[in-house]
Amino acid sequence: MTVTESANKPLLESVDARTKLAGSNRMEILLFSLGTHETFGINVFKVREVSKTPTITKAPNMPAGVEGLISLRGNVIPVLSLSKVMGLAGAPDRLGGSMMVTEYSKRTLGFLVHGVDRIIRVEWDRVRAPDAVTSSAQSFITAITELPEGKLVSIVDVEQILANTFGDAIVGQIDRIEAEHDLNAFFVDDSSVARRKIAEVFDKLGVKHKHAQNGLEAWTRLSGMAAHAQQTNAILRNEVNLILVDAEMPEMDGYVLTKNIKSDKRFDGIPVVMHSSLSSDANRAMGRAVGVDAYVAKFDAEALADTLRPLLMKHQRD
Repeated sequence: MTVTESANKPLLESVDARTKLAGSNRMEILLFSLGTHETFGINVFKVREVSKTPTITKAPNMPAGVEGLISLRGNVIPVLSLSKVMGLAGAPDRLGGSMMVTEYSKRTLGFLVHGVDRIIRVEWDRVRAPDAVTSSAQSFITAITELPEGKLVSIVDVEQILANTFGDAIVGQIDRIEAEHDLNAFFVDDSSVARRKIAEVFDKLGVKHKHAQNGLEAWTRLSGMAAHAQQTNAILRNEVNLILVDAEMPEMDGYVLTKNIKSDKRFDGIPVVMHSSLSSDANRAMGRAVGVDAYVAKFDAEALADTLRPLLMKHQRD
């Protein structure tokens, strides 16, 4: 069975216990409902806690879908109605009494949901990209998986929710790398928001780039490039100077992708940078465990550029 329920465990057990999933091509998803017949999911690593809906203080000039603010252990955080942000047809005007406190991309947000179900463990190769978008709600779904009983789970694209609600992160001034020859990067991310911003950073750095939309596609393309380099007696690290990987991706996650790259001598000398909205110490440790050369949290354009620049400039010196 590729999807199993985490039995006899607290709803949100210690994150440390989950670091063992690194490199196993599995993740754990918290299932929840928005008051329709659909089942939704979110990576457990993005959920800090689950509680009953607290008293929410209304505030003026809030973005659409933001119900107001709450004080949580001394911090004021915005609370979003997920069904309103996603424009989910058929959802009740007022959701039930559950709130998920999420933490990702250096932001803490409260998500109002109808109800929280349970945690399941799912293998990434059983997670696929959604079909063509036919509704506004589907544009907020990053992947689909299936429960053993056949029920589909829509995994929410929380980065898209953040961008739509509070606006895209702005890519400011980034100094171009003065290179003696072309620099080339390969990156992979399943979020269209992230891909657009990553490409903008590489453009400002003056680095040519190719990309893939999930880990399996990335590994297939990178393997093909490596095979071609062997056939033509070319040096692969001169054609791909750096690889940037997301952590969470359908079909193959960034940890397995990194393990594949690092265990293949054809990629020797090519740095791998993990770029993830999961920015906790535990996730950084997971990245180190599979051999990433650097780990940078989404989405801070300057931090990303500052991480990439020395690795690319080192290639110039080698």
